[in-house]
Amino acid sequence: CVAAISAGIVDDVPMLDLCYEEDSSAQVDLNCVMTGEGELVELQGTGEGRAFTPQEQQELVRLCAKGNRELLKLQREILKR
Repeated sequence: CVAAISAGIVDDVPMLDLCYEEDSSAQVDLNCVMTGEGELVELQGTGEGRAFTPQEQQELVRLCAKGNRELLKLQREILKR
């Protein structure tokens, strides 16, 4: 299984799974694809309105990991695995 989700920083607040309005005004955007074991397949982050720190990147990755775990749980429930 794999899952993908994005996170970003809007008005200096880290957020998971931004809606269109939030995404279009995000200062930082980070996309994250992970395996069912929590390993990274792809990680792509962009400072769209400002640069971001390694600590901010780690916080966004933690948010994405949480979101991907939720998505993977739903996948497994749907597939009965």
